[in-house]
Amino acid sequence: MTAPIPDDPASLARASGAAMYARDEASKAMGAVLADIGPGFATMTMTVRRDMLNGYGTCHGGTLFALADSAFAFACNSHNEAAVAAGCSIEFLRAGREGDRLTATAVERARSGKSGIYDVTVSNAAGEVLALFRGKSLKVGGSVIGTERV
Repeated sequence: MTAPIPDDPASLARASGAAMYARDEASKAMGAVLADIGPGFATMTMTVRRDMLNGYGTCHGGTLFALADSAFAFACNSHNEAAVAAGCSIEFLRAGREGDRLTATAVERARSGKSGIYDVTVSNAAGEVLALFRGKSLKVGGSVIGTERV
């Protein structure tokens, strides 16, 4: 028997986030944790490990992208409507270092029809912005968690 789906948007976002995170092996492998989620936003945190460094000894850009992309995914699925990335871009502004505690905060900017636009800021513990990411989501039908409503 499936648990009933919450009616209020904040509880629905938390339930959707928990369901997604339970299945998200990529985020877990990076050590990314879903720190906060609500309707149209999500925050993920991660510590830069030695195996995430590039040839210059700084955090690999692909790692920053992956963290931002994960936060984007949780934000655009927070309404319990299955969505995937239709496109995204990133601007790298500052290097991350081994041991840095990174935070990626995704915010919904627009949502209409099957599309959504989300901005993600990746920063370190000092509040310095390392990267700015913009993602476009596409609803693919279905839901993150079941379809039964409370």
